[in-house]
Amino acid sequence: MTFENITNFFLKNFFQGLVIIGPIGLTIFVIWYIISAIDNIIPSIAKEIPGLVFVSTILVTALLGYLGNKFVVGRFFFDTMDSLLEKTPGVKHIYTPTKDVMSSFVGDKKKFNDPVWVKTNENPEIWRIGFLTQKEMADVDKHNYVAVYLPHSYAISGWVIVTEEKNIKPVVGMTAASAMKFAVSGGVAGFHSDENIFKAPE
Repeated sequence: MTFENITNFFLKNFFQGLVIIGPIGLTIFVIWYIISAIDNIIPSIAKEIPGLVFVSTILVTALLGYLGNKFVVGRFFFDTMDSLLEKTPGVKHIYTPTKDVMSSFVGDKKKFNDPVWVKTNENPEIWRIGFLTQKEMADVDKHNYVAVYLPHSYAISGWVIVTEEKNIKPVVGMTAASAMKFAVSGGVAGFHSDENIFKAPE
């Protein structure tokens, strides 16, 4: 084998190794960072019993969610707090947008569960995948218009467009989760949640 062949062979396997360990390593790093950040809220306890603050935070959050949904008293308390925070000057500008964004992704009122195809160009015809967030815009004098969120690839950001209703079509054959995966991955992920069309070169 020539030096060039050996180098190509090495680089091919090196990059293949990166493809394998990169996502695993990044996932472990992010999880560890989150656990450490939450755990260090109370450093004294974290030093004595690592992980206790994190586990306690998770359990308390789940408990509050359960009480807020299942019990009238809990719902009344959280609704009162919600109303108070939404009407408090200064605080409402932080609380309300944060609540809206989080409820769009999780909970009973999540919004990103209606994937659609959006025509963004007529000639040549170009379609993008997005999520229908407002089915009508009549309140702002945009009749027969809808709002669609278009996520960016390989990022947690995105942008919103307002377009005529005729320019969207429902996505068929993909769940909301697989549609988001497809969009965020830049089209690399397959059309089903358990498939991936990317294959490393042989």
